[in-house]
Amino acid sequence: PSQTSNHCSRHCHTRDAASGGGVSHTLVSTPCLSPELTTEVETQPSAMVSVVASVDTGHDDMIHDAQMDYYGKRLATCSSDKLVKIFDVVGDTHTLTAELREHEGPVWQVAWAHPKFGNLLASCSYDKKVIIWKETANGWEVVFLHRDHLSSVNAISWAPHEYDRPIVACGSSDGDISVIQFKGDKWSVETLSKAHVGGVTSVSWAPVGPCPPGQTGASLPKKLVSGGCDNAIKIWRCDEREVWAAAPEAVLSGHANWVRDVSWAPSLGITTHTIASCSQDGLLIIWTQDRSGGPASDKWERKELRQFGFPLWRVSWSVTGSILAVSGADNKVTLWKESLEGDWQCVSEVEDTAS
Repeated sequence: PSQTSNHCSRHCHTRDAASGGGVSHTLVSTPCLSPELTTEVETQPSAMVSVVASVDTGHDDMIHDAQMDYYGKRLATCSSDKLVKIFDVVGDTHTLTAELREHEGPVWQVAWAHPKFGNLLASCSYDKKVIIWKETANGWEVVFLHRDHLSSVNAISWAPHEYDRPIVACGSSDGDISVIQFKGDKWSVETLSKAHVGGVTSVSWAPVGPCPPGQTGASLPKKLVSGGCDNAIKIWRCDEREVWAAAPEAVLSGHANWVRDVSWAPSLGITTHTIASCSQDGLLIIWTQDRSGGPASDKWERKELRQFGFPLWRVSWSVTGSILAVSGADNKVTLWKESLEGDWQCVSEVEDTAS
């Protein structure tokens, strides 16, 4: 099996209300210890956490990812049993509505596109494939199959919907990043070759800034961040002509082992870019770039939040970017929040009760 495929892990996805003091929901799964279960966690304004629902997915092997759609009405899961499953979610009830069976190996991640593009779901697998699925009147169908990678595809991430067309980035153990987009009534693929020596473990898109008058979202420059087995975090840029630079715009160094995950925080109009990264070395880092001084202020500042002492698997921002969820080898999810003074504090944690 691919060493880059690090998905025997607990993972986390956070959502919070658009305004302060709202209720947030964190989707948590525990693939190592209880592969048949996913858990939904409710975070109250006081940051107290409680488990409100569990789902028996019926998977026959470890669950590697679980993702709610944009509206929180559907849950997609994937597993080493080669299946992608889709559930309708109504309150505490989760109803299996589809099993997608095109993959020939463990499925590492699933990701929902923005609903403006219809019901699109992407999945990636150890079988070297990326599959884009679409729900039609006849059920779920494969609308695009990308099989040009030479090794396991470990990570997928949809670009912001403001680009006006569906675009998904994929990272593989062969070291390449593929960018798949629907353009001109067909799907096309661009490749960032040799992005990371040893393999790509994670990808995440930058949020979209304000669109200048007279421009469309499709013409805006695009950026994404990737992490890999070379211990590096790299930022890639696609210009207004839609040409990806051959070399990264920036290389961020600070980890002493594989970067397991990267996540670019939502901006909500602020001038600071923020990226979270976690690693096999147990270190959680927040990277910030102050853009208030214009294009010249492109230096990234590093802040080490904590050395956990064990591998960290996943990082995920809430919708507003105010809460960061972190999961690791201790089978816990911790929630972090930045104070007014700029200090990051752990405000809550969720422990796997099955452990």
